[in-house]
Amino acid sequence: MPVGERNEAVTVVGAGLVGSLLSVFLARRGYSVEVLERRPDMRREVIDAGRSINLAISTRGLYALRQVGLEEEALKHAIPMRGRMIHPPKGALAYQPYGKDDSQHINSLARAWLNKFLMSAAEATGKVRIRFNQRVTQADLATGSLTVLDEASGQERQEAGRVLFGTDGSGSAVRQAMEQVPGFAATQEQLGHGYKELTIPAGPGGAFQMEKHALHIWPRGTYMLIGLPNEDGSFTCTLFLPWKGPVSFESLDSPAKLEAFFEEQFPDAKALIPDLTEAFFARPTGGMVTVKCAPWRVGDKALVLGDAAHAIVPFFGQGMNCGFEDCTVLDGLLEQHGTWADVFGTLERLRKTNADAIADMAVENFVEMRDSTGSPRFLLEKAVEKALLNAFPGEFVSRYSMVSFSRVPYRLAYEVGAIAGGIVSELSEGLTRAEDVDLGRAKQLIQERLVPFMKEHADGFRTQG
Repeated sequence: MPVGERNEAVTVVGAGLVGSLLSVFLARRGYSVEVLERRPDMRREVIDAGRSINLAISTRGLYALRQVGLEEEALKHAIPMRGRMIHPPKGALAYQPYGKDDSQHINSLARAWLNKFLMSAAEATGKVRIRFNQRVTQADLATGSLTVLDEASGQERQEAGRVLFGTDGSGSAVRQAMEQVPGFAATQEQLGHGYKELTIPAGPGGAFQMEKHALHIWPRGTYMLIGLPNEDGSFTCTLFLPWKGPVSFESLDSPAKLEAFFEEQFPDAKALIPDLTEAFFARPTGGMVTVKCAPWRVGDKALVLGDAAHAIVPFFGQGMNCGFEDCTVLDGLLEQHGTWADVFGTLERLRKTNADAIADMAVENFVEMRDSTGSPRFLLEKAVEKALLNAFPGEFVSRYSMVSFSRVPYRLAYEVGAIAGGIVSELSEGLTRAEDVDLGRAKQLIQERLVPFMKEHADGFRTQG
């Protein structure tokens, strides 16, 4: 059926961030959307306590919200983070701006708030029905029909075949059904680290006890702590540790060991977390996985999006942004009124290579955040990078700025970032101060290496947020 024929009923499996936003986009196109969500309604029940990593919404995610009129309200609940604040075990803090100036920033946003907001926005269209406690146990991708267990009543039923969208996360039931289709392939790579959520509460009168407009990082080589600000003056902190080893979740098996570890490695954070021991041992430890699969679709019947198609680790702050970008690309294809098979095939062609690129960059950024952000060499190179961004606007670009502050395809950002990083590294050799960088040599290297690449891929670089 041509996607231009409106009033068609479709099914979305998963009412998380991507599924809820996708439902808004589909409803705006005239589709009647049934959303099946495994969890209870989080607007009425507290679920998954202790498993949230705050969102860092940036240009790609904000652009998606803007298309459906939701950006302005979301930004009312977001806190701009203009750079990283690095906390060494001892000594002064070090601030690293994200962009060339304060106008380039990412935004801390509570995951639970945004998910509730998007679910309500979907229902407000009058075209979306979200059914909770609905577990998909089987999917017939030849017809789109589903076997669904109502976990509240214990009753199982059959859902009639419709066009099916799987937005049900990294453990997607829809993707698992696709594994039975000949030619389908998927990989899941577990990161050797887990994470634990902790909280720095607000100070007196709701005051922030650390710099409000920064993402705080305590880099310690094989592990790290991060902290993102919340509306109420608190910080959601996330401790990333190896599962096993000398310093790991396995080794921190007593309150005494935990207290001693924090006192040695994160003394300033420890002083601000009054319930450290209680929270650490009471809250669950989460895992992180990179999922890649192909194809993303089955004919004109089913498509996976977001984490169901490309789960990534959270260290570039792009998981949600990438999933939201899936929605904007899909919406643009729906505007063209092709068949579902055409839309699904084109979406995969446009998105698969970019999703793989940001997945790889996220793992690389984890290594950078935990190992490099506190090193003098890294700080120097970041300062040189900022000097080049300001000295050569439009000619010199950084990987981070393209990923976070533009809608340039991730694959191009990955490739041009390698070129730009090489230029910065070469110019930083022998320097002790970024102010002494040779701008004449910089211009030559940019003209020789970076400008030709950007001209060759000019169409991609025109996609700005």
